[in-house]
Amino acid sequence: MDDLDRKILTEIQKNFPRTPKPFDVLAERVGAYRDPPAGEAGTPLQSGTQILARIKRLKEENVLRQISAIFDTKSLGYQSTLVAMKFTNDHLDQGAEVINQHPGVSHNYRRNDAYNLWFTIAVPPYHSLEETIQKLHELSGALNTLILPTLKLFKIGVKLDLTGKNEDALDSKEEIYDESRRRKEAPDLTPEQIEAIRALQEDIPLVERPFEEIARTSGFAEAKLFELMDLFEKKGYFRRFAGILHHRKAGFSANAMVVWDVLQEKQDEVGEKMAQFPQVSHCYKRPIFSDWPYSLYTMIHGPKAEDCEKVVQKIVQVAGDWPRKNLYSTKEYKKIRLKYFTKELDEWWDQTSLEKTYGKSK
Repeated sequence: MDDLDRKILTEIQKNFPRTPKPFDVLAERVGAYRDPPAGEAGTPLQSGTQILARIKRLKEENVLRQISAIFDTKSLGYQSTLVAMKFTNDHLDQGAEVINQHPGVSHNYRRNDAYNLWFTIAVPPYHSLEETIQKLHELSGALNTLILPTLKLFKIGVKLDLTGKNEDALDSKEEIYDESRRRKEAPDLTPEQIEAIRALQEDIPLVERPFEEIARTSGFAEAKLFELMDLFEKKGYFRRFAGILHHRKAGFSANAMVVWDVLQEKQDEVGEKMAQFPQVSHCYKRPIFSDWPYSLYTMIHGPKAEDCEKVVQKIVQVAGDWPRKNLYSTKEYKKIRLKYFTKELDEWWDQTSLEKTYGKSK
């Protein structure tokens, strides 16, 4: 990758342009222009077509995973949580395979702790999250299971800076996700809105006018698709349209989930400070247990483990030296984008003979 590749990847993680010709807009955003002589307009060094060609190459090289809408799980009425399970080492891989079979499991990792399997799971509102996890506990043969829902969200969103220019700058409040935008109840979505969500959560076609192609294949006018995206953003269903990277291919080989044991009266103050660090992609408050006193969780990304450790030390200087564990992922069992309103979740539920708490889905 050259410097322009890195600028493009950094930019599209923040916000991919929702316009008819987004690659032309990207060319302007990444500053691919030659400085003009006095009194003359700038001359493009890269056209939208050339930016598109670079993105195609980065996709082929497996650096870029996909570009799509990023929806807010809770605002769409889904229930979700982080789960930690404890397995004997000789049973861990087998247990992880059982967990992977659930379509709502999007991330599943082995980490360096007695609680050695960590995964995220989401289910629609007519399924019981607790019953689902209990069934997974039984089917996988876990020794113990912790359900760790979000009690407070301080930050969410992986936006890796590949340029290396802003590693010491703190994120502004505008760059940290505002939890107040999240809906408190399941939305009453129309069939048209559900179809748009299904279309927009898929990887975009890499063509000059991708939204036109998405609209055409899903039965919408392009203008209607933009209108629905604006509505989803206003309602809080939609966080942003963005590119997602393969972290290791992009040069970020290490990720640490650092869990912190912080006094209850200090948790909100400390969580807000931790969320300001750009290397922290996720920051949450979660429940504690008798054998697990850690209330704050920060996901930290870096080229190497020592880079993550440096970020931890910077956080300590700002937020305090609290007892903590640095949990590194030592094996990736599953990493996918969660898809909403699909039939696979209902099929899993039926196949495992779980009763639907809120009745049959439509």
